[in-house]
Amino acid sequence: MTETGNRLRKLLESPNFDPQNYVKQLSQQSDGDRDLQEHRQKIQNLADETAQNLKKNVYKNYRQFIETAKEISYLESEMYQLSHILTEQKSIMESITQALLSTDKDETSKEMQAAFPKETEELKQRTLTSLLEKVEGGKNIMDTPGRHLVYNGDLVEFDVDNMSPIQKVHAFLMNDCLLIATWLPNRRGTVKYKYNALYDLESFAVVNVKDNPPMKDMFKILMFPESRIFQAENSKIKKEWLEILDETKKNKVTKDHHKKEEEAPTSPVRAEVSTNPFEQEDEESAVAGESVDLGLEWIQELPEDLDVCIAQRDFEGAVDLLDKLNEYLRDQPVTQRVKELRLKVDERVRQLTEVLVFELSPDRSLRGGPKATRRAVSQLIRLGQSTKACELFLKNRAAAVQTAIRQLRIEGATLLYIHKLCNIFFTSLLETAKEFAMDFAGNTGCYSAFVVCAFLRYPREGLNLCLHQVFDSKESLSTAAECVKVAKEHCRQLTEIGLDLTFTLQSLLVKDIKAALLSYNDIIIEATKHRNSEEMWRRMNLMTPEALAKLKDEMRGCGIGGFEQYTGDDCWVNLSYTIVAFTKQMMSFLEEGLKLYFSELHMVLLESLREIILVAVQHVDYSLRCEQDPEKKAFIMQNASFLHDTVLPVVERRFEEGVGKPAKQLQDLRKSTRPVRINPESTISMV
Repeated sequence: MTETGNRLRKLLESPNFDPQNYVKQLSQQSDGDRDLQEHRQKIQNLADETAQNLKKNVYKNYRQFIETAKEISYLESEMYQLSHILTEQKSIMESITQALLSTDKDETSKEMQAAFPKETEELKQRTLTSLLEKVEGGKNIMDTPGRHLVYNGDLVEFDVDNMSPIQKVHAFLMNDCLLIATWLPNRRGTVKYKYNALYDLESFAVVNVKDNPPMKDMFKILMFPESRIFQAENSKIKKEWLEILDETKKNKVTKDHHKKEEEAPTSPVRAEVSTNPFEQEDEESAVAGESVDLGLEWIQELPEDLDVCIAQRDFEGAVDLLDKLNEYLRDQPVTQRVKELRLKVDERVRQLTEVLVFELSPDRSLRGGPKATRRAVSQLIRLGQSTKACELFLKNRAAAVQTAIRQLRIEGATLLYIHKLCNIFFTSLLETAKEFAMDFAGNTGCYSAFVVCAFLRYPREGLNLCLHQVFDSKESLSTAAECVKVAKEHCRQLTEIGLDLTFTLQSLLVKDIKAALLSYNDIIIEATKHRNSEEMWRRMNLMTPEALAKLKDEMRGCGIGGFEQYTGDDCWVNLSYTIVAFTKQMMSFLEEGLKLYFSELHMVLLESLREIILVAVQHVDYSLRCEQDPEKKAFIMQNASFLHDTVLPVVERRFEEGVGKPAKQLQDLRKSTRPVRINPESTISMV
């Protein structure tokens, strides 16, 4: 680099470099435009040199850049792990501190209660009274003797459906109830809150709501069929609410149990002697009933546990609790206390049944298939609701099939659509049958409902759509035959589980298939008559060997053997175009008709074939009688022999193979149309 370039570099790299002053001085010192161009070129060269050096340094230090990036990544992961460890330690320290504080608090409260029991109780009542003075409409709450405050605090209520905040409330937890009061926007003196609701501790259940940011520190109060969600100020206050609510509910249950035991008579009372045997039996039952122990902890908490199980969708746990209670009370006499317990439990059973019914309703999601209903169905059966479970299960599966068919796109190709439709319908029916046999294995009385649904309502809903798509849209007979063949194959698959819908399918299809066969029969007859009217009785010239080979393959596919004897040299066929076209069309009609065949259509198919054959035979016979040219008569006779000796036997044999029994009408028709000579001068005819 030259000395001028070094000075320019140092000038530009100096920390006090000012571009505006530099340009101003440069413009004043330059003599003209040429000096500025030269200076610009120097700066450009310096910039290019700097860029080149920068690239070299990047390539030179490329490995160091990669290693530095790796080190930064390692450092980032270590910092993340360190942050995670510190967070865990912080939570552990908070839990230990909370446990120590709660322990100290419990010990202090116990000591205070032991030292000043009456003063503590009176203090709680006075505190509750002073707080209730701030609640509008809460004066009558202290009318209940012994009621005192346990815990209180501010909460925020959220909407159960969309989880949006509704209002700010203040909750008062007392030893036997929970008071919810809303904040007054316009305070009047000492009144801050307004009475909203009062719940008995036995009438609701408390459920912890898992944190799902930004919704956190929440818990739910269930008063079936309603529920309310509240949010605490932080996780610590939420934990206190849950613990104190649970402890207060247990204390109330224990206190009520002890109170009932104290009210019970300690010594038997001698009853008066009565001669009424029924009164004596009732008294014995009542005395024996007093021995029923309903004070067990799990029995006392059973209604609340059922509420929690229903709220948490633990249907199996709820039914297990009911079975446990029924097993416990099976051999016990029915007393008044048992009746009261039964009333509480029956209300929960009704609620559980409603929830299970809703689980099976068609309004629910149907994407899970039959297995998704197994849980609700099994629990309804355990509750003794097998008939209702069966009805709802079948309605659910019928709705699922309808929904799947409704979502199926009607493709341009009918056969493709029928394939998809049958796959949905019959696969769903097969899965439903297997699931039904598994769920209702011990309830044979429900099988009649399934049979009615499977053989009457279920197929009609799916197959009617299939019939509408195939027959009402005027599809070709070949397309209709393929569609019916697909449906028959699916019906055969159902026989593996003992469910044969073939007869049902046939009863639905017989009318439309008969109409389709007769319609196509008329089309063939009209087409044959049209070709006959233009018949010139000339040999076919296929022009190319490829066309001849194709015709041979077509005839071989139709079952016509020995067709090579009617072919000549240079792509000629010793048959007329009319006879060849008739043969292909009739054999195609026979094959499609056999695909659609069942016993009710036997005579329809047979008579259609006979009518079609008679049209061709009568035309040949008429041509033989009217033609005077001996060569053409010989050619017509050759076509007649082809029909009689080759085509008609193939039709008889193929019909017998497809139906399973010979067709006497076709045999008689062939015998009555054999070609014969009618005079010595070689006049040929068919009789």
